[in-house]
Amino acid sequence: MMMIHFPWLFPLLCLLPLGSTVMLVVRSRGSVPRPPSQTLQPEGRVLHRSKRDWMWRQFFLSEEYMGNNYQYVGKLRSDKDRGDGTTRYVLSGEGAGTIFRIDEKSGDLHATQRLDREEKASYTLQAQAFNKNTGLPLEPATEFIVKIHDINDNEPKFTKDVYTASVPEMSDVGTFVIEVNATDADDASYGNSARLVYSILQGQPYFSVEPETGIVRIALSNMDREVRKDYQVVIQAKDMAGQMGGLSGTTMVNVTLTDVNDSPPRFAYSSYHLSTYESAEIGFTVGRIKANDGDEGQNAEMKYRIVEGDGKDSLDIITDEVTQEGIIVVRKQLDYESRRVYTIKVEVTNTHTDPNFLHLGPFSDTATVKVTAKDVDEPPVFSRPQFVIEVNEDTPKGSIIGTVTAWDPDAMDYPVQFAIDQHTDPERLFHIDSKNGSITTLKSLDREVSKWHNISVLASEIKYHFQSLTIRVPVLIKVLDVNDNAPEFAMSYDTFVCENVKAGQIIQTISAIDTDEPLIGHKFVFSLSTSNPNFTIFDNEDNTAKILTRRSGFNRQEVSAYYLPVVISDNDYPIQSSTSTLTIRVCSCDSTGSMRSCSVDALLLSAGLSTGALVAILLCIVILLMIVVLFSALRRQRRKEPLIISKEDVRDNVVSYNDEGGGEEDTQAFDIGTLRHPEVMDSNKLRRDIIPEMLFPYHRPSPMNECSDVRDFISSRLQENDTDPSAPPYDSLATYAYEGNGSVAESLSSLESSVMEGDHEYDYLSTWGPQFKKLADMYIGKDTCTSGLTN
Repeated sequence: MMMIHFPWLFPLLCLLPLGSTVMLVVRSRGSVPRPPSQTLQPEGRVLHRSKRDWMWRQFFLSEEYMGNNYQYVGKLRSDKDRGDGTTRYVLSGEGAGTIFRIDEKSGDLHATQRLDREEKASYTLQAQAFNKNTGLPLEPATEFIVKIHDINDNEPKFTKDVYTASVPEMSDVGTFVIEVNATDADDASYGNSARLVYSILQGQPYFSVEPETGIVRIALSNMDREVRKDYQVVIQAKDMAGQMGGLSGTTMVNVTLTDVNDSPPRFAYSSYHLSTYESAEIGFTVGRIKANDGDEGQNAEMKYRIVEGDGKDSLDIITDEVTQEGIIVVRKQLDYESRRVYTIKVEVTNTHTDPNFLHLGPFSDTATVKVTAKDVDEPPVFSRPQFVIEVNEDTPKGSIIGTVTAWDPDAMDYPVQFAIDQHTDPERLFHIDSKNGSITTLKSLDREVSKWHNISVLASEIKYHFQSLTIRVPVLIKVLDVNDNAPEFAMSYDTFVCENVKAGQIIQTISAIDTDEPLIGHKFVFSLSTSNPNFTIFDNEDNTAKILTRRSGFNRQEVSAYYLPVVISDNDYPIQSSTSTLTIRVCSCDSTGSMRSCSVDALLLSAGLSTGALVAILLCIVILLMIVVLFSALRRQRRKEPLIISKEDVRDNVVSYNDEGGGEEDTQAFDIGTLRHPEVMDSNKLRRDIIPEMLFPYHRPSPMNECSDVRDFISSRLQENDTDPSAPPYDSLATYAYEGNGSVAESLSSLESSVMEGDHEYDYLSTWGPQFKKLADMYIGKDTCTSGLTN
């Protein structure tokens, strides 16, 4: 059985009250209980005596040991240890061999390191006794716990280094601000090492803190944000229940008073003075005023308005929502001559009020604003924005038709002079008096030419040594109508009468027009200038009239056309009339009255052909001629024959078709003998391998004598090709060669073979090899036949 010496037991016993009894029971874990011993009593009764087991489970060790030697924990000893040195103690478990070390012989247990309870509060270890000689355990392993005894070695720490809080201004005493929290790493279950107490080191008398909870509250009433906005409060947390010797920690609390609407707006001055020129345009900013409000944000928003004053019609005030200023603007243009100073009374109010602080009001204020109008040099002012003048078109030139008026609005009242803008009167029809503004005509006006005349009249001040200002006004001159134009036919009439017409038949309905415009409308009267035995007129009294026949039996052979004078009059004053002649042709008509034919003379006399009709007819004739010429040219082009009439007509053109020849036996591919007859080519024959383009007339080459030398032949062809504008294009090859007398093979040309065949010997061809065997057979055989015929 393992026995342990407890060095800490004596101090604990000293703490017990006098007379107390302490019993320590240490029980070896896993030990086998011994059978109880028996004792025989005198009465013969057997008593059982049990051996006491020791219950031991924990060691206590102080943290943060500061000694130079290892800290002694306790002594382990087994009841199997006889003291002869054969027992060896072994330690295992948490920290065994590193933090804790046991003496193998004596069983003394030591801590080799400085321990911190905040890192690890307890260690579980096992101890066992072994026989050194046999190495066998003397008893089962015993488990025990080493607990680290706490000391006050950790100061309180707040959860935040700096706290931020806000509370409305003017809050009541005891209003909650914030709660701060601190923690202590020491053991709260042992002593007062972790028992904290809160207190204020800085921030009194404005704030207080509850010692146990750390809740910060308002300690002073009527705290005004406008006086002081920010506060710094230092809170301390101290352990050991705040007793002396305890450790402490501090934190900072930044408290901000939030705004409430407790400050009404106030103008800095009761009266403001501004000035601007009278020429300031509508909407022009005269100046700005601002009321002071100690609040901020929404509580400082203000609204300005004009409540009274003689200038409330000419001035206005607008609230600038960004700067909270009142902007004085021009509502109606100022006039220095009529009023020098404009006075208004401006009121400012808070747009948002708090009912809890209305007793601190009123939340509005007023101020007087005086705006002085400054004089500027203004141009003259016309009595009207525009002038309209009416004048009859028969008004004589030089007549006064109207007057424009203007004056100088300035206090100096300079005289005004007038002029007409010549750009608006390019025909120089009007004149204006520069002093009194009367307008006269320089020419007669004609309403039928122009009904309205729009001119601009300029007015300027007469100043000496100063630049004058000019203003203009439109003057609209309406020309009134006068009956000075006679009515006439509304159109040109093409009238005819049938030979078989009956008396009283309507042959034409006529109407009239008049360029004048009477007030009551047109009313025309139609009549004949003289009595006419053939025709009469009937006035329909609706500005039209009918032409009727008075007889029948018209004959175009006798009279082809009649000329009827018609008088047209109006009913305006003075009455205007005109005589228009109506031409009536006599025509042949069918039974229905439709015209079939008229005399040519009458037709030409009444109507005639216009210039446009003649031009159209001529244009049609030209187009038809062009179509005929084009059609003929196309037909001629289809009939043109190709350049090469047959395979024999090749002459000095070589046409390549990229075909392989038939070899030595192909004697039909090309007959060079045709070169001796250049005249066989017709001048109108064109090439078949290209599209013909007859840009130049074909140049017929001059015939060559059959017996001419090849050199002359080639030179002649070369010269013709060089000078011929219709030479073959780029894809044609014209080859002419002359070998000369110095050639070993001499000339191979057959151009003159017709006269020189008898002079040639072809026996040498048989010596040229098998390639020329066929050629040698042909020419040697031909030569033999020729010699036989000659002989």
